[in-house]
Amino acid sequence: MPIKRILVRSSAGPYSVVCGAGALRHAAKEIAKLGKFSSVHIVSSPKVWSAVGKNVQRAFGLKDTGAVHLMNDAEAAKNLRTVELLTRELVRGGADRKSLLIAVGGGVVGDVAGFVGASYLRGVALVHVPTTVVAQVDSSIGGKTGVNLPEGKNLVGTFYPPRLVLAVPEVLRTLPEREFRGGLAEIIKHAAIADAEMFAYLEKNMAKVQQRDRATLEYLIPRNVAIKARIVTSDERESGLREILNFGHTFAHALESVTHYKRYQHGEAVAWGMMAAALLGREIGVTRTDDVCRIVTLVRRMGPLPPWPRVPANNLIAAMRSDKKTRDGKLRFVLTPRIGKAASYDGVSLSAVESVVRFAPQFFCDSGKANG
Repeated sequence: MPIKRILVRSSAGPYSVVCGAGALRHAAKEIAKLGKFSSVHIVSSPKVWSAVGKNVQRAFGLKDTGAVHLMNDAEAAKNLRTVELLTRELVRGGADRKSLLIAVGGGVVGDVAGFVGASYLRGVALVHVPTTVVAQVDSSIGGKTGVNLPEGKNLVGTFYPPRLVLAVPEVLRTLPEREFRGGLAEIIKHAAIADAEMFAYLEKNMAKVQQRDRATLEYLIPRNVAIKARIVTSDERESGLREILNFGHTFAHALESVTHYKRYQHGEAVAWGMMAAALLGREIGVTRTDDVCRIVTLVRRMGPLPPWPRVPANNLIAAMRSDKKTRDGKLRFVLTPRIGKAASYDGVSLSAVESVVRFAPQFFCDSGKANG
């Protein structure tokens, strides 16, 4: 796969997503283009750093292992306490306003490190080296940063674009099966909302995707990066078009919240959320039946998912009301009029949402049996 450079425009200036096999070997040169830094600090997790740390240090020409700050990358640790611990480590490590922060890891590491980068000394330069499918095709691009509160997901955060993203497909080969599978949800999401041709490609080639076929991933990764880059370039602050990237996320965030961020990886919750959103679209006459079937069928082909939680429907709906997309107490959902197109809807009746939530446990229980 030739190295591709995809430009993302932001209010802070343009930045590149450099993706392709061997991109990490160009890391030092890419950093040099950004200017001179007084020090370099890496934020990662113990698991990720043990797998890729040596290669990353070599690529960036780093010798000081004391500048590596490790955090718990579980969703339950994506909170203000972790932000405090990291920022205090940066102080003790001598990081100043001319320092560079490099996030090496998945979506949790990127979200937390991004928020740290935005708030430490009112902002230091940030580079992402995403190591999961979710992070490479979605969370590392667009400048969203943030952490969770007990009341809901990503309720504290800001928009803070990186200076550079290095997406290296080789690191995906070592991902645990569950993490790789969860990342496929974001790829399916992009196809469902913005790329009908890629959706059909996934329907035809899902077996190759699951086998991590090199040529298949070399096609999918940059295509998904380009979709995300196009959307966030046109709507950086999520005031319009960018909302479509939340397809499935109103349900997903509620599922994560009511299970205290311990049952699902984010992509797994999004997988359930997309199926629920497809059903909701059908319930209110937005999504055609055949498209609902295609979305549900493709998501189910991802593989087994943790089951839908046994919680009262009212609990899930209450969690949805805490979602940051809610306006004047009204729930907002991204739905698909047809595959490849999406829009936000805020006039959805509560009875329709309740119908889907009450029906989901039986439907998704059957899905789980089919998956495994």
